[in-house]
Amino acid sequence: MNSKRVGIYASVMCANWCNLERDIAELERAGIDGLHFDIMDGHFVPNLTMGFDVVRCLREITKLPFDIHLMVEYPERYIDRFAEIGVQIISVHFESTPHIHRAIKQVKETGTLAFVALNPATPPYVLDYLLEEVDGVLVMTVNPGFSGQRAIHAAVRKIADVKERIKLTGRKILIQVDGNVSFELAPTMIYNGADILVGGSSSIFVNGMSLSESVQKLQEVISKAVTAMNR
Repeated sequence: MNSKRVGIYASVMCANWCNLERDIAELERAGIDGLHFDIMDGHFVPNLTMGFDVVRCLREITKLPFDIHLMVEYPERYIDRFAEIGVQIISVHFESTPHIHRAIKQVKETGTLAFVALNPATPPYVLDYLLEEVDGVLVMTVNPGFSGQRAIHAAVRKIADVKERIKLTGRKILIQVDGNVSFELAPTMIYNGADILVGGSSSIFVNGMSLSESVQKLQEVISKAVTAMNR
């Protein structure tokens, strides 16, 4: 049996914003697979984070894959400008636009991987007419907008439902999971079908641990979970 490969993306929102370059360099040395950027507009979610200029500046200091998570209303207004920076993934929320197919098509036309993101309460059947178009599904296991929240366990279970729908397509579609990806919950998320875990304050930016230590621990947790699956 082929061993499952689970990627780790670090949530930049949870990094030390006074020392982003330092943190990214340490994450890169630790073997992180990519960086996840939560882009918030204060409307779709009640918070504001970073914009084009911050992402563009960080693009100049690392070759790590960039994953843009658009937590914004009318994401069509932002897609092209982020794609021009040189990002690898753009996730668009199903709930953020009345024309989700148009937004997904816009992402794909830039040559960027197109993911559709689902809030915890959004049922997986909304994917039935989208899975032919997307490269991945981002399953939110907390309500978007703030770090440090506890996972909604129904949303963790939803990962398996999304996986079953993907299997029916016969396509290779990635499942990314974001929200309270902790050392304790990561194995369940992997068993349920996660291909990429977004680590934040629960597993990478952890008080009392260096970034290298936390990444190594999460890598070990993932390795044990994958080994158990392959027995």
